[in-house]
Amino acid sequence: MRQELDETDRRIAAVLMASPRASWRTVAHVLGISERTVVRRATPLLHDGTLRPTAVRNPARFPGLIPMALRIRCRPNRIRTLASALARRADTVWVDILGGGDEISSVLFLDGPQARTSLLLRDLPATAAVQSWEAYDLLKVFPAAFTWSAGLLPQDQFDALAPFAREPADAPELQPLDQKLVGELAVDARAGYSELADRLGTSASTVRRRLDLLLSAHMVRLACEVDLSLLGVGSEALLWIATGPGSLEATGQALSRHPQVRLAAATTGSANLLVAVAAHDLTGLYDFLTGTVGSLDDVRGLEVTPILSSVKRTGLLRPSES
Repeated sequence: MRQELDETDRRIAAVLMASPRASWRTVAHVLGISERTVVRRATPLLHDGTLRPTAVRNPARFPGLIPMALRIRCRPNRIRTLASALARRADTVWVDILGGGDEISSVLFLDGPQARTSLLLRDLPATAAVQSWEAYDLLKVFPAAFTWSAGLLPQDQFDALAPFAREPADAPELQPLDQKLVGELAVDARAGYSELADRLGTSASTVRRRLDLLLSAHMVRLACEVDLSLLGVGSEALLWIATGPGSLEATGQALSRHPQVRLAAATTGSANLLVAVAAHDLTGLYDFLTGTVGSLDDVRGLEVTPILSSVKRTGLLRPSES
């Protein structure tokens, strides 16, 4: 993985974060540079794992999935081991170590009530390093934050690459091929139709048709993971916001559209809105809290938990954990 990216690399990364399957021609057109430059710059970044295109299911469109956020307090000398073990679970999407050094935050997409019961009543109680935990169901994940680009793209470029800005089509009837297709995309969301067809034992036209259906129905979120420090992000935090029930929808929608917000979700619990924020530095985080959150109506409570270390993002282990 690279230790730094220049401005052109960052802009290419931003386009692929917003639209992971964008063609090189599209990337070049959006950025106003040559296609040759895009290929020359992007190919090594994809090859060495600096950019990792992937895919996750949208729990709002899969009724069997239970999206949940966990806050786990544990013994500080065991926190890295516990976070790594949690990250290796197939159902964890995000795993972060929080700034206090004794708390882990995780987002999970659990396969039904039995999986949730097993995690909360068997797995966590049986783990000696765990001291306590809090679990929150994610009632709604606001989709505007799904096409995140770290604020590196002007609005017109971002809008041209934001499929989740459109209303979803009706969900198609899932076929066995669809689950396998999502699994292949999780490994490499930029794999070509012919390559995917060979892996799945079907035709390229069938793969294209099924993927178009899944994407138009918002059943699958495509993403491109990158170490955010390479994009100039030096301060990340989770915000646990309490707002009135009548303003929850408007507040969640507004925050999810902010260029510094990676995730916004309505949750159960005393804080009913979870927001993941990425800022240039602590001053940027402070400005977000006072300017953006502070300007919202009906914010009744706010807890800020800085992220000390990221172990898993969008279903992918960070390289140091793999």
